[in-house]
Amino acid sequence: MTTTDTTAADAASPDVEPVETPEPSRRDSMLAKLADLDAEHAKAVLGGGERAIERHHKRDKLLPRERIELLIDPGTAFLELSPLAGWGSDFAVGASVVTGIGVIEGVECLITANDPTVKGGASNPWTLKKGFRASQIAEENNLPTVALVESGGADLPTQKDIFIPGGKMFRDITRSSAARVPTIALVFGNSTAGGAYIPGMSDYTVMVKEKAKVFLGGPPLVKMATGEESDDESLGGAEMHARISGLADYLAVDEHDAIRIGRRIVARLNQQKRGRAAGVSTGSTSGSVTYAEPEADPEELLDLIPTDLKEPFDPRDVIARIADGRSATNGAVFDEFKPLYGNSLVTGWAKIHGQQVGILANAQGVLFSEEAQKATQFIQLANQVDVPLLFLQNTTGYMVGAEYEQGGIIKHGAQMINAVSNSKVPHLTVVMAASYGAGNYGMNGRAFDPRFLFTWPSAKSAVMGPAQLAGVLEIVAKQSAESKGQEFDAEGFGAIKAMVEAQIEEQSMPYFLSGMVYDDGVIDPRDTRTVLGICLSVINNKPIEGTDRFGVFRM
Repeated sequence: MTTTDTTAADAASPDVEPVETPEPSRRDSMLAKLADLDAEHAKAVLGGGERAIERHHKRDKLLPRERIELLIDPGTAFLELSPLAGWGSDFAVGASVVTGIGVIEGVECLITANDPTVKGGASNPWTLKKGFRASQIAEENNLPTVALVESGGADLPTQKDIFIPGGKMFRDITRSSAARVPTIALVFGNSTAGGAYIPGMSDYTVMVKEKAKVFLGGPPLVKMATGEESDDESLGGAEMHARISGLADYLAVDEHDAIRIGRRIVARLNQQKRGRAAGVSTGSTSGSVTYAEPEADPEELLDLIPTDLKEPFDPRDVIARIADGRSATNGAVFDEFKPLYGNSLVTGWAKIHGQQVGILANAQGVLFSEEAQKATQFIQLANQVDVPLLFLQNTTGYMVGAEYEQGGIIKHGAQMINAVSNSKVPHLTVVMAASYGAGNYGMNGRAFDPRFLFTWPSAKSAVMGPAQLAGVLEIVAKQSAESKGQEFDAEGFGAIKAMVEAQIEEQSMPYFLSGMVYDDGVIDPRDTRTVLGICLSVINNKPIEGTDRFGVFRM
């Protein structure tokens, strides 16, 4: 759609042509979305607000991201996970905790850091959900965990949503230790009530002198429960725990010293990669692999995604901007598999930061039987040779209609979902644009536990598009009225239809879904190669092994 812009003088003159205002370009549209994304990320970084940050600094305390910056190796990246958790809820964006992956003394670690500027770092239901996702990533990828602790425990008004499921956090810590994947706690301030079990259950615990306070019950609770008069230091001070209870393994003189000690602990963990080691730009010391930068400029990714997601784009253009270029060890950027069959799904082999991957990328949105069968075979091949899979989503789902139902679209789609479900090689997913219906499942959506899943600001996910869903509801309502012998009020239903469309549109947006922790973050398309490089390095902390055991493929 275009608009006209004329002055009064122009309108009076029949010789002046109206000036057309062009639609924004794909780049302009994406840049606008990225500006919005920056604003939402800024809310997470702001935590409890400027006044809370200033008060925290006046206490000679560092903010969570400042602690992380000092903890990780200089010049290495920190891949923050789920930064928009809690978006759209009653809680602060970010869920009062920072989680992510960073390199410490050459070792990739899962790092969590309470944000004490948000209600003293108290945990709310979104904190739990974000923390559980971080624990899952640590478990699946054999990552040591370093917890930067400063939390007042549970957000009491929401305890009904925290207390029962919250025990999983302690279970995960102890199971990690049993699996010989170390856990480390650096305690900078309060770690009270249930939060006291984090340092209590970690393999290594460091406490900051005169700052750390670790106790199951503070002085007021002890007074109410036992009548005993006590103070913070005698109940749970760092020096007491270092000298008397033995809970503190190390006593740090200040925050910088605690971080220094934490780095030395990691340096002595004797961690080694167990997969096909490939040195990437994360700072990993696992090896050295040379590779060429992409053939096409990643900056051009901003020009690829249409403003209208119904308009198709070629995913090969995306692959050319995220995959390694030609080099002595990489003869082709992308070796396509079955290029003449099932054209709306592109499959093939490429390398990203020297690590081989199998790629499945939607081309025209709809998945037909041919695409489903092609994907099934390709997933089996990747498992045969122990190669991770990357899914690039832009799908409106599996094709519907009498011709396709009779052609077996259900059983062919089931074959693809079977293959995705039972594949044992690591999966990575990037939702570029549309992600609707069962196509979300077949292309390895969140329900199928990819090791990592990221979305672009252009992404939308739902059972179907807003207009289609509202239209289906209108048809059903009309049929219902007719079956009852009633006249259908099309005009009256119009308001309901508009409300449903608006609701589904909002709930399909990436911020909403990221707030629900249905992805690991909304990223700038230009950062996709770097993010995938980090993820591919991380998955090599565990052996990469495929499978030849799948469920029954209905023929």
